[in-house]
Amino acid sequence: MSSSAPQHPRPADGHRLWSVDEHLADVLGAVRPLEPIELQLLDAQGCVLVEDVTVPVALPPFDNSSMDGYAVRTADVQGASEEFPAVLAVVGDVAAGSGELPTVGPGEAARIMTGAPLPPGAEAVVPVEWTDGGTGGGAAAGMTPASAAPEQAGGEVRVHRAAEARAHVRARGSDVQAGDLALAAGTVLGPPQIALLAAIGRGTVRVRPRPRVVVLSTGSELVQPGEPLTAGTIYDSNSFALAAAARDAGAIAYRVGAVADDADTLRSTIEDQLIRADLLVTTGGVSVGAYDVVKEALSSVGSASASSSGSAGAGEDDVDVDATRIDFRKLAMQPGKPQGFGTIGPDHTPLLALPGNPVSSYVSFELFVRPAIRTLMGLPESEVRRPSVRAVLKADEALGSPAGRRQFLRGKYDAESGTVSPVGGSGSHLIAALAHADSLMVVPEDVTSVEPGTELEVVLLG
Repeated sequence: MSSSAPQHPRPADGHRLWSVDEHLADVLGAVRPLEPIELQLLDAQGCVLVEDVTVPVALPPFDNSSMDGYAVRTADVQGASEEFPAVLAVVGDVAAGSGELPTVGPGEAARIMTGAPLPPGAEAVVPVEWTDGGTGGGAAAGMTPASAAPEQAGGEVRVHRAAEARAHVRARGSDVQAGDLALAAGTVLGPPQIALLAAIGRGTVRVRPRPRVVVLSTGSELVQPGEPLTAGTIYDSNSFALAAAARDAGAIAYRVGAVADDADTLRSTIEDQLIRADLLVTTGGVSVGAYDVVKEALSSVGSASASSSGSAGAGEDDVDVDATRIDFRKLAMQPGKPQGFGTIGPDHTPLLALPGNPVSSYVSFELFVRPAIRTLMGLPESEVRRPSVRAVLKADEALGSPAGRRQFLRGKYDAESGTVSPVGGSGSHLIAALAHADSLMVVPEDVTSVEPGTELEVVLLG
């Protein structure tokens, strides 16, 4: 859960329209980064590091070979050529992980494998392709496996090319030195960072965990994909879209199957999910219809817990129940006008209630839920929101937008030309168009028509 109890949302002001920025500020003001924990390396993937990690040992920890070949003294191979090869006595094998190493003296060489430590006396490595591989023939393409021909660790090798000092040798500490900063606090741990931590011997690391996000969709008309449709039913796409979006944002997502339009069932489901949620997201049931049950259901969730911080003044659409307070409000945006937000239950778990139309739901997630997830992760403010750019509208005709609403239209962004083209119409049910869009075109509240060639803000989704 969050590190401190979030604030309650500010009081709703009757039925006024909230701006997108006001609503987002309200959401982010109630979310705190999760408390750090110590995790095993693979469990820490995708998490944010909360401490600087320094290098305890140099990497590599010893001089080692970057090639399969022969460890030699440079004086012994000086002037070596195909016509006049240097003939050296092979004194043994040096494999990766070798402990006791042979000493390479004058006129001698040791077979050495990639990653193996450079043996005493050796100054360089000649690749096996520069030798006869100890066979007495011409240039070798590779080495005979030790298990098949152990005698190759002895005998003679002919070297056909000279080598400079330190040739094909990876020096101790050439990657990082002991005491160097390996990773700074605030780093998101991906596969390369996990590799570095393992390479310097860290088995665990202190991070902010990935938030656990529970997604619930509501509606008696919803059927799970793979099941047959009956009259009046549709497939539940929202819960899949939002769970996938939560994972994409960095969270651990739990998708709950569609809940019927019954307040008691929804209330019970939400209460059951609180135990594993750092953030709850519902979709559907936040408008003004007779079967929009999210408001009804949230009127008594968590009622057994007492709030020590009091509650904000209640507006007409507010729900006050002890530690739970959810504000349902209308935003000056399209799509996604109806929204709900608050904290719920004894742990003040943040809850965002999104509209049910697929595009409204997804756009709302990108604008409000994704920043909340990224804030829970402890990411810096610069990485909380999606990046945006300015692009020129490329379209056959002007785009209309309702007065007083910030509109978000699906678009296809071309970085090379700096243009963006509309994808599909403005309907909030047009999910096929959303699947082909990679951005959202933003039309400000005071603009009702956007002519081709106009520069717009474009939010990049990928």
